[in-house]
Amino acid sequence: MTPFIISQVLVAVAIGFDLMSFQFKDRRKIVACLFCAGTLISSHFILLEQWTAASLMIIATVRYFVSIFSTSLILKYIFCGASVISAVVTYAGLASIVSCFASIFQTVAAFNKDDRRLRELMIIGTALWLIHNYIVGSPTAVLMEALFIMSNLVGYYRYYFKKPVTL
Repeated sequence: MTPFIISQVLVAVAIGFDLMSFQFKDRRKIVACLFCAGTLISSHFILLEQWTAASLMIIATVRYFVSIFSTSLILKYIFCGASVISAVVTYAGLASIVSCFASIFQTVAAFNKDDRRLRELMIIGTALWLIHNYIVGSPTAVLMEALFIMSNLVGYYRYYFKKPVTL
C-alpha cells in the first residue's frame, strides 16, 4: 500500500469518531471523540508530507485532550499561539494559512464552555479544513469534513431546534 492509500484509510476511520462527536451533548464527550479523530488525522497528514497541517493536528490532538479537563482562557491563548508559530515555521503557501485559521477557530471552540458556541465555531473551522484538504488533494479528508459539518448540524438541530415529543 502506498502512503497515500494508508492516509486515506486513516481518515476513513477518523470519520467514525467525527460523526460520533457531535451526537453527544456533553462537551467533554465531544472533545474526547475529536481527540481520537485528531490522532488519526495528524498521522494522515504526516503520510501526505503536509507538515503545517500535521503539526497543527498534533497540536489540536493535545488541545482536545487538555480541553476535556479545562476550558482555561490561558490555555486557549497558548494553543492559538502554538498554532500560529507552527504555521509560520512550516509555512508552505495558501494551505498553511487556511489550516492555521481553521486551527484557531477550532481552538477557540474547544475551550468554549457552551456546547452550542462550540458547535458554531467548529462549523467555521471545519469549513476551512475542508478547503485546506481540497487544496492539498486529500479526497477522503474532504469527505470527512463535509460529513463532520453535517453531523454537527444534525446534532445542533437535535439539541436546539427539535421540539421534545410529549405523550
